[in-house]
Amino acid sequence: MGVPVSQMWTVATYVLRQKLRRVERYPLVLMLEPLFRCNLACAGCGKIQHPNSVLKRNLDPEECFQAVDECGAPMVSIPGGEPLLHPQIHEIVEGLVERKKYIYLCTNAILLEEHLDRFTPSKYLTFSVHLDGLKEDHDRAVCRDGIYEVAVQAIRKAVDRGFRVTTNTTLFNDADPETCRRFFDELMEVGVEGMMISPGYPYEKAPDQEHFLHRNETLRLFARILDKPKRTWRFNQSPLFLEFLRGRFDLECTPWGNPTYNLFGWQKPCYLLQEGYCGSFKELMETTDWASYGRCSGNPKCTDCMVHSGYEPTAVAQTFGSWRGFLRTAKVTLFGFGASGSIAEAASGQKPTAAQPLADSSLVQLQETISPIADSRDDSENGPEVKSEVELSVRS
Repeated sequence: MGVPVSQMWTVATYVLRQKLRRVERYPLVLMLEPLFRCNLACAGCGKIQHPNSVLKRNLDPEECFQAVDECGAPMVSIPGGEPLLHPQIHEIVEGLVERKKYIYLCTNAILLEEHLDRFTPSKYLTFSVHLDGLKEDHDRAVCRDGIYEVAVQAIRKAVDRGFRVTTNTTLFNDADPETCRRFFDELMEVGVEGMMISPGYPYEKAPDQEHFLHRNETLRLFARILDKPKRTWRFNQSPLFLEFLRGRFDLECTPWGNPTYNLFGWQKPCYLLQEGYCGSFKELMETTDWASYGRCSGNPKCTDCMVHSGYEPTAVAQTFGSWRGFLRTAKVTLFGFGASGSIAEAASGQKPTAAQPLADSSLVQLQETISPIADSRDDSENGPEVKSEVELSVRS
């Protein structure tokens, strides 16, 4: 099952509307965390270190719907914790499907197979399964043997039942590039719609601080992993973000692009940093000192971050908001990624440079090209779908 064409056009036209309205800051994906508890205790996780009194709590469906309506983002990622532990997760998903939000339900897949009957296949629902490599690597990352095989079996069952399934992989400094490439081959054989990859960010609360990647390590690793990638690999990410990971395109963080709502409210400033909470999305957007975050800010907490939740929104915005971004995306989509170049070049650590923005007239022309296709699409659950080498994505 391929990515619905309606999802691509929904995101594209949403971004173009913000550009034409000269909206400086807008959300692309809402990171909705309805709970923090999990049935794993991964060494690199910073979300399960809360006290038991917090881990026992859930957001109820109405709280989730209010946050989604207030934010207005076209896509919703549901991380955790493990969302399938939420007793009303199926009600939350049903309510978001009714709102025609594209949902990525993030799961370690331990409970996925037994819970499939609670959900209905839909172009709006994707199970994003957390897999950090082949069997040995993944089981070590999640600190429990046998989980990789459970997850792969659940993926196969979900695909057979007609569900959209993607994978989410976090890589650390002990990752082997050749093993990662074999892992991608296996995921394509399993039948996932697309893969998402991201470098591990040093969560302050994570038990294992030794294996997180620093910026130059990230560039060297991904330059090797993505050197002349196979055309059979399908990534559930924008081409510019993958170019950024391998040191071929520079981006700055867009921390407001993936705002987070959880048990404590709207998290400042982003999914990865916890520096307070706001009572409303409007308050989050208007009172956060956004200039204090991102690599150019000089904030030491942001120095090594190259995670998709901060940089994927930037990649999408540059794809539809700058000639440089648009042409690079077109080139990669048509001709593939090619060689990564020298490792020294990938790890040069150059400062971000502003891409030339598209003029308003060009934005209008681009939207006029997209809109008729979007308007004519079939919005039924069995509407037209297309497979793509690289797609827009979300993750927790």
